[in-house]
Amino acid sequence: MEVGSSSDFVEKPEMQKGRPKPSYRLPNIGPFVPRTDHNPNELKSWAKKTGFKSSFSGETVTTSVSERELHDSILFELEKGIDEPVGGTSPKIEIDPILGRTRVNRGIDIEPVSKKNGNDSVLGLERVGIQKKRIGIEPVGELKEDERSIGSNGDGSWKDVSANTQTEESKKEGSKDEQAVQIDGFPEDYEFEDQRPRRPLEMRCGLRENPGLVPLIYYGLQHYLSLAGSLIFIPLILVPAMGGTDKDTATVISTMLLVSGVTTILHSYFGTRLPLVQGSSFVYLAPALVVLNSQDFRNLTQNKFKHIMKELQGAIIVGSVFQSILGYSGLMSLLVRTINPVVVAPTVAAVGLAFFSYGFPQAGSCVEISIPQILLVLIFTLYLRGVSIYGHRIFRVYAVPLSVSIVWIYAFFLTTAGAYNYKGCSPNIPISNILSDACRDHADTMKHCRTDASSAWRTANWVRVPYPFQWGIPTFHFRTSLIMIIVSLVASVESVGTYHSASLLINGSPPTRGIVSRGLGLEGLCSALAGLWGTGTGSTTLTENMHTIEITKVASRRAVELGAVFFILVSFFGKVGALLASIPQALAAAVLCFMWALMVALGLSTLQYSQTRSFRNITIVGVSLFFSLTIPAYFQQYQTEASFILPSYFVPYAAASNGPVHTGSKQLDFAINGLLSMNMVIAFLVAYLLDNTVPGNQQERGVYIWSSSEDLLNNPSLVADYSLPRKVARCFKWAKCVGT
Repeated sequence: MEVGSSSDFVEKPEMQKGRPKPSYRLPNIGPFVPRTDHNPNELKSWAKKTGFKSSFSGETVTTSVSERELHDSILFELEKGIDEPVGGTSPKIEIDPILGRTRVNRGIDIEPVSKKNGNDSVLGLERVGIQKKRIGIEPVGELKEDERSIGSNGDGSWKDVSANTQTEESKKEGSKDEQAVQIDGFPEDYEFEDQRPRRPLEMRCGLRENPGLVPLIYYGLQHYLSLAGSLIFIPLILVPAMGGTDKDTATVISTMLLVSGVTTILHSYFGTRLPLVQGSSFVYLAPALVVLNSQDFRNLTQNKFKHIMKELQGAIIVGSVFQSILGYSGLMSLLVRTINPVVVAPTVAAVGLAFFSYGFPQAGSCVEISIPQILLVLIFTLYLRGVSIYGHRIFRVYAVPLSVSIVWIYAFFLTTAGAYNYKGCSPNIPISNILSDACRDHADTMKHCRTDASSAWRTANWVRVPYPFQWGIPTFHFRTSLIMIIVSLVASVESVGTYHSASLLINGSPPTRGIVSRGLGLEGLCSALAGLWGTGTGSTTLTENMHTIEITKVASRRAVELGAVFFILVSFFGKVGALLASIPQALAAAVLCFMWALMVALGLSTLQYSQTRSFRNITIVGVSLFFSLTIPAYFQQYQTEASFILPSYFVPYAAASNGPVHTGSKQLDFAINGLLSMNMVIAFLVAYLLDNTVPGNQQERGVYIWSSSEDLLNNPSLVADYSLPRKVARCFKWAKCVGT
């Protein structure tokens, strides 16, 4: 018999015994001839539906299916092909890219026969055994007639009885519980990009696990200590710039710890239910600097801090109400469809890049402290990241608090040794140091380097409970409210990226649009609490939390909740906030240089869920980041007056008062000039516009992975990860947009 396709098979006389003779006879078909120009990428029947488009020369796809379903479907199609006349089609394997299900359909995706160079090729079944069935397309050299034959099992099924088919390798692979259908064409160790979500990490403690009270306390503190840079260093920048005292700084830090603990517990129960810490984000720091550097607040001398804080409180409350409505109304679920990794990456990266003018200029005021701090945190996170002490990688997890403690002690010894003592100058930095000609040159060094320059420890109360409206009744203005509304939208984009990245890290299944909307709606309520208590910034999901989960491999929801309870209790002790407020400013600026750089990296890492080699994506991200820097620089040209009054690192945030936009309304002019002078707003607008107008398939844009939440609906275990508590879920039955 000459080798041919299964659909054009001609029975030998000995095989026809005992079977009815067909009413027609198929003509003899010559041997297959391999195609040298064959492209495995032609196998993309399911790709046309999902938008998946492979960018490499071939691929190996393996998926588990039911043995009975696969066996019956393959044999059914093969038997249909045997009885069909010439021109019938060969069976085709379709693999669902998301659910991993396999379907055997008829259709022509690859031409089985073509003649080139006189070589032969065989299209047939390989390893059709009880444990595993594998459909292969393998080019071979010239085959003798007796080397390959197809025979009957006697029960209507057919098998490949080639001597080369049954090997020791095929016997070893396979399982009694599941089978795999594999399309050959690539080496098994080939790594391809952007096809499926990466597998979740092997967690030391899962999302719903309870390892015990002591481990929970340890894991909870581990989460919060690793995020110390994001939680406590924002007030060290914001409050002094607002004209607040050291006592005000300590109070704001205590308030921030309280609000962070409360909002984290709320998010854990009523939000996405992922183990994500809520707190003051750097997203809200830039608009706060824009507001406090406005022309209206520059010349204030009395109660400047309280006036600015009340203005920020009112703007944050308005922005949070907008964010909450956007989430709980279901409108955010529509917007999420257009927010992809290509939009999130430059937006989050621009948040870190926005503070380049503040970072080292402030840290450089005391290089003997800031340089060791930067070097030490880099050594811990990069060079000692693999060092394990008693099974714990403390240098990776506690890089920031550990390096800060070491350098702080070093700065204390410098201070007590008299390194910053100058003749006739007070170490407490009184007004006389600035007025005196002899001390004026040393005043800035003493302020930024000395560990006893802060009076927070002496003036703060031992016990103080932060309460709402502690700074006064918030004030509301159109200009600042409009700025915070747009900023809350940018904060939502950052949170969407964190939700997806953390979920794929923990359980491998991204949340549905309803869960995302639910989380963003609750974040709006949490920001309202931050506005009522007066933290100076809104509350959002901390992006750095995802990095902590990846390092520690601890994703317990209860651990994060217990750590939040600890923060709430600590916030009642005023001396704790005072101790943190006494960190030297140069040391804080050095830490923030690392934190902002890490935020840039975390933002760009979101591109791993899209095709990073795509010229379309590279162009969009590059253009977005470049314009996020150059457009604000254009607006800064119009503030010549501010350049003489404000410090150089605050000049970029003063463009709202003297920008080029003139609409006839001062309130609207301030809002537009302020928004267009913020890096993250420009990055979001440019990336969002380009990503949703430039043609690109779903895999290229990252939708292919981020939209694979159908797994969630078919897996009860994953549904339990995101489901609201039963009593709470009853209240949301009417709101399908915020359900699972």
